[in-house]
Amino acid sequence: MDTYLWLKALHVISMIAWMAGLMYLPRLFVYHAGEQAGSKTAATFEIMERRLLMIIMTPAMIFTWIFGFILAAKIHAFAQPWFHVKLTLVIALTIFHFVLASWRKKLATGQNTKSERFFRLVNEVPTVLMIIIVILVIVKPF
Repeated sequence: MDTYLWLKALHVISMIAWMAGLMYLPRLFVYHAGEQAGSKTAATFEIMERRLLMIIMTPAMIFTWIFGFILAAKIHAFAQPWFHVKLTLVIALTIFHFVLASWRKKLATGQNTKSERFFRLVNEVPTVLMIIIVILVIVKPF
């Protein structure tokens, strides 16, 4: 069996799960920000957000990094210019992940200062980065 293909499949599966969370969590924030802190609905959003982040997103991010690093080493990607841009964007996604985690805590503790509109705009960040990353990986423009 070709371990490279298995690693690639696991990397893509992990990345899809992580990206789904990165796109969905800010959408939950949009609705959560519109609720009264301490309300029953806000409490439901808090549970959904925490579970999404801790049970799906964070493990998926970790596995994305593990499988991605192994793949990069296997194909000698560290010597390729496109990979450096991709890696920079994945680091940006990782930072975004932790920023989302901090916003989740603020929403859960009633300390949110961000508007629904803010979260609607932020919701586009992972999509834009994902598009660029996929183009870099598939097309390898440089």
